[in-house]
Amino acid sequence: MRIKSKSQKSKTINYLEQDSDETFYFFAGETSGGVPYGITWEEIVSQELNLRLAEKKDSKKAAELIHLAITDIAEQLTGQTKSENIRETLAYFFREKNNRLSFQNTIVAEVLDEVVGIVISYPGENAPVLDEPILSRLRKKSRKQDIYLDKEAEPGDYYIDTISVSPKYQGYGIGTALIKAAEKAAQRNGYRRVSLNVAHDNPTAKILYTKLGYRVEKVIQINGHSYDYMVRVI
Repeated sequence: MRIKSKSQKSKTINYLEQDSDETFYFFAGETSGGVPYGITWEEIVSQELNLRLAEKKDSKKAAELIHLAITDIAEQLTGQTKSENIRETLAYFFREKNNRLSFQNTIVAEVLDEVVGIVISYPGENAPVLDEPILSRLRKKSRKQDIYLDKEAEPGDYYIDTISVSPKYQGYGIGTALIKAAEKAAQRNGYRRVSLNVAHDNPTAKILYTKLGYRVEKVIQINGHSYDYMVRVI
């Protein structure tokens, strides 16, 4: 790994990490006067952040991030309760096409070639079709046909289903970058409204969405919990 530094003068190229005043600095060497130089972790994230379309190979990390974001809904969608089984099932659906959790609907954020965030989005009117493979598996697993999922998205909206950033990388603008990427996808597909849901017990996320221009349109229930359905016109 080679990291750009603030100075071009160096006697060494030994990389070291120092924790100083709760800020991580990555030093790339020393100046001619023997002073170490480098850049902050925040600068590294900013410089190295890369957004791209998801691939099947991202399934393991994506499953971890999805589970982190939707917790009890992940149990509902997979019919599992153990963490390893939930993530295995999420990874399976991520690798498959034409379902709400598919890599086809996902943009990933990378920092230094590590997947650190994802956003899943799709047209709201596609939600019933995208839910069918998940419902089919749940009905077969439980041997019950009367299993349904709560309606999350409205037709005519481009719906942000899931957004998740690894805890280590939160606070560096990655979530905002992913939301903006989903909004650009909405524009490319001819949508002017972008929607998402935020749980009532997640005020931090709601503050972010409000700053980005999202406004509460109604309150809905998902898996027995109250969510604000928020919309931004782009």
